[in-house]
Amino acid sequence: MASRNTYFKDEEIEKKVDIKQFGRIIKYIIPYKNMFILVSVLMLIGAVASTVSPLLLKEIINKTVITEDYRQLVLIITGLIVLSAIEIAITYIHQVLMGSAGHNIIARIREEVFYKLQELPFDYFDSKPDGKIVVRVTDYVNDLANFFTNYVVLFVVYIVKIIVVTIFMLMISPQLTLVVLITVVPMMICVFALRKVIRKLFTLQRVKNSNRSAFLVESIMGEKIAKNYNRTQENKSIYERIHNDSVQYWLKIFYRNELNTPIVEIFWNIGTLLLYGTALFLMLHGDTNVNAGVVVAFTSYMSLFSGPITQIAVIIQQLAQVSSNLEQVFDTIDYPVDIRDKKDSIVLQNVKGQVDFDNIDFAYEEGINILENFNLHVKPGETIALVGPTGAGKTTVINMITRFYDVKKGSVKIDGIDVRDVTMESLRREVGVLMQDPFIFKGTIMDNIRYGRPDATDEECIEASKTIFADKFISRLSDGYYHVLEERGNGLSAGEKQLLSFARIILKNPSVIILDEATSSIDTETENLIQQALDIILRGKTAFIVAHRLSTIRNADRILYIANKGIAEEGSHAELMAKKGLYYALN
Repeated sequence: MASRNTYFKDEEIEKKVDIKQFGRIIKYIIPYKNMFILVSVLMLIGAVASTVSPLLLKEIINKTVITEDYRQLVLIITGLIVLSAIEIAITYIHQVLMGSAGHNIIARIREEVFYKLQELPFDYFDSKPDGKIVVRVTDYVNDLANFFTNYVVLFVVYIVKIIVVTIFMLMISPQLTLVVLITVVPMMICVFALRKVIRKLFTLQRVKNSNRSAFLVESIMGEKIAKNYNRTQENKSIYERIHNDSVQYWLKIFYRNELNTPIVEIFWNIGTLLLYGTALFLMLHGDTNVNAGVVVAFTSYMSLFSGPITQIAVIIQQLAQVSSNLEQVFDTIDYPVDIRDKKDSIVLQNVKGQVDFDNIDFAYEEGINILENFNLHVKPGETIALVGPTGAGKTTVINMITRFYDVKKGSVKIDGIDVRDVTMESLRREVGVLMQDPFIFKGTIMDNIRYGRPDATDEECIEASKTIFADKFISRLSDGYYHVLEERGNGLSAGEKQLLSFARIILKNPSVIILDEATSSIDTETENLIQQALDIILRGKTAFIVAHRLSTIRNADRILYIANKGIAEEGSHAELMAKKGLYYALN
């Protein structure tokens, strides 16, 4: 099996901003291109409106106050109110439109990720903890939603605003413009340097969060086992260590992030002093272009100039983080799905149940074979039991029938047809699998039974339950077959869950049945009920039974002892007992 990433392993370290990742977003944006153009135009209008306001202030100070022309004052104040209203309206419209488009884009990405998860091979899930997969499809996508809703258009607008403000300042006073640049450029360098440090810390902190989520999900799923084995204190220690790692990085980010305001204020105060000092110097030396109104206007422009620069630094920080998030999300979307239907796949139907394994080699990891030159030929209606040491390949054998994994060499055939040549839907319709740990979904008993056959009638579901004797415990529930089960069937015993899963597969009625340790976690009474039902269930069907309880396989037509990358012993229970070999030692 592929090396599994855990919550102790740091992965997904952020790389440089990958423009290619953003290029892929274009296909999601294209349907909203007209809206993006409209928002861009509106934001540019708002940017220009914000740069006109300081000019009106200049007029008030230079002319209105001196001439005491209050009609002109009213007009200018009205203009300021109108400009302010325009900015407020444009900001509201921008937020509504971008919010709508951004969330629609992310909704589509969420769909693609979820749909891909339904297709991904088992090795994808084997190589990553559930928590890290959940983080990818929730937190990372949420970050993308925030970015595309709030920052995409603003980035362009801030750049344009800086250009427009610079032009306005140069038109009024090149000398004072130089003072503003002398102040703002060093500030920009400091802010960008600080953001670069914070960005790296954000990357590491996100990795620590991912590790924490992975451990948290595992702890929730294994809560009963942890308590049973008195692991609660140990788990607290592990969580404390993982959590503290995340907190320490968050504190580093917090402390450095708080430096942003002092840096801006220091340069702002220096800039203001330089601006006033330079303006005073120019006025004393007879520069008629500089006056009180110009100084007030430039004070406003310095704010309009430095504000977008600070925001751009924040956006670039977000840009790097989102680039890495995109890479992880697209890594899931792009993950190769080798186990899929061929273009000319045929529908498997009228299955008799002959199963052939021909010269199979299989490995989870390259170069480490689990099976080598494995051959097995099963007749229709035959029951095959597989026993042997853990890790020998028993479950691997049955996983190849359902194409949970594909063979590396050789072939698996049903009725002479390679399973890779038939549609996945028809293959898994004809091959039913019962796992050791039955998964019960949140919903009614009836919904869980008909999970594999949504079109089944209530009567068919009830008949399937009676066949496996599940109706006995169902009738004791408050609402019977319409009793609503909680997540993972909480409230039901292990045996009751397994009876439901048996009813589910009886209703499905596959031609080939696989029982993978399906009775290992149930009580003796339930096992006896299942044994009675199995005679009916397996009648006329080909069956593969993986079991450690030898009582469940004594009546199998053939028992295979899997070891040393193949079949070490083969025969009926009586034959193998008489041989007094590996199988005999199990009894």
